[in-house]
Amino acid sequence: MATPSRKDKRSRATAAPAVRVVHRPDSPGSPLHVQVHRQLRELILGGALRTGARLPSARALARDLGLSRNTIEAAMSQLRAEGFITRRVGSGTVVTAAGGDAAPFARTAADTRTVPTTARLSRRGTLTARLGIAELEEDRLSSAGATDVRGFPSETWRRMLSRRARDGGASVLRSANPFGLEALREAVADHVQLARGARCDASQVVIVNSTQQALDLAARILLDPGEHAAMEEPGYPSARAALAAAGAVVQHIPVDEEGLQVAALARRSRVRLAYVTPSHQYPLGMTLSLPRRLALLQWAAEGDRWIIEDDYDSEFRYARHPLAALQGLDRHGRVLYVGTWNKVLFTGLRLAYLILPPALVEPMAAARRVTDGFSSPLLQSVLADFLAGGHFAAYLRQARAHYESCRDTLVAEIGARWGDAVTIGPCDTGLHLVVHLRTAADEARLARGAKGHGLVISPLSRHYAGEHKARGLLVSYGGANPASIRRAVVELAPHVTRSRARA
Repeated sequence: MATPSRKDKRSRATAAPAVRVVHRPDSPGSPLHVQVHRQLRELILGGALRTGARLPSARALARDLGLSRNTIEAAMSQLRAEGFITRRVGSGTVVTAAGGDAAPFARTAADTRTVPTTARLSRRGTLTARLGIAELEEDRLSSAGATDVRGFPSETWRRMLSRRARDGGASVLRSANPFGLEALREAVADHVQLARGARCDASQVVIVNSTQQALDLAARILLDPGEHAAMEEPGYPSARAALAAAGAVVQHIPVDEEGLQVAALARRSRVRLAYVTPSHQYPLGMTLSLPRRLALLQWAAEGDRWIIEDDYDSEFRYARHPLAALQGLDRHGRVLYVGTWNKVLFTGLRLAYLILPPALVEPMAAARRVTDGFSSPLLQSVLADFLAGGHFAAYLRQARAHYESCRDTLVAEIGARWGDAVTIGPCDTGLHLVVHLRTAADEARLARGAKGHGLVISPLSRHYAGEHKARGLLVSYGGANPASIRRAVVELAPHVTRSRARA
């Protein structure tokens, strides 16, 4: 028997097994050449096609699969660009050494079962993940910040957006100043001075994406890990999360009918920063009295401390004009004022702002630069036009009337349908109110029963950090209308009054 030649041995060693590429014309969203490319790559990664293995010619593979040669050529070109194959005239298409060496990286069902389901995080990463998971769960259960976007002048906004996109040129496509667009900073300064009694100019404004980002930046700039920060009890859970994520030890200061108990805060000697909602305490709704405002400012000035004033919804004040901001009383540069357009206009806008003491403007903008850089210059431009053109003022008048009607309907219907089973907290501002339960009713069960009834209701206890938790329901009506409110209150009445009867 003849001895095989060296050439025959080499051909046998590099011969490819039968290439079985399945034609899946019904694979959704995947062009044919992508399907062929992926399947050939999996054959290489899985070891079916090893180093030196020859692939059929494009013409032969096209004939076998019933596809066009152009489709096969496109798949082969992609494999060649990724380094899995080489293609030479006279030598055909061959799996490269690098492609063959990649075989152990193929993903199999067994591999999937062995992929770690957890990862080792830093201490800060572990803390941030834990806090974020709690926030995601709260997002799933409720959406207290939702507004009724049906009343927003979308057509006006669309025209302004189109004009800016058309006429703005490269300026709305490039990176932007981390301080924010100058025109928007000027418009914000004008707004807060006129509407909120703030004392500032445009140089003190820094544009950010959200209240949450403002709180995160402020906490990281002003607090070292392990230092103490204070907030109201009950309070805004996302503010608690931002402070804790920065490594702060969060102290919880009780509130009463006059707001934050500043005397109790003063006894916490290690606190360096206080987060407050003085114009509309979140979630209970009272206003920080003037004597306590002055005492809080004195506390900050005397101890080289900071105050973050979150003015999240003062545009929607119904009983009288909005109260002057705490920042407007500050004579020592200790207050950081946070405002947002996301709640006032629509949540998808992602634009908010900080009014800062002059000494903090540069550090805050620098911190912004190393986090996400800047906010969309296109959206900043449109919002500046929206404010300067008087569209915001017109919309706010309409929106305030709508939400006041919703508030009035909600209060009247609860009084008529739920009776003495509940009491209603302060509700002359904002898009929510608190219903205090006079019984030991299961607030979580009541909140679950509200799903699908048009109102967003969550247990008041979720806003407490300590063991003492008042029972109640936080009822958000920002996404409702008077008709849906009436239906919801009527349908929930049996649940509320039944709990009263059992008590």
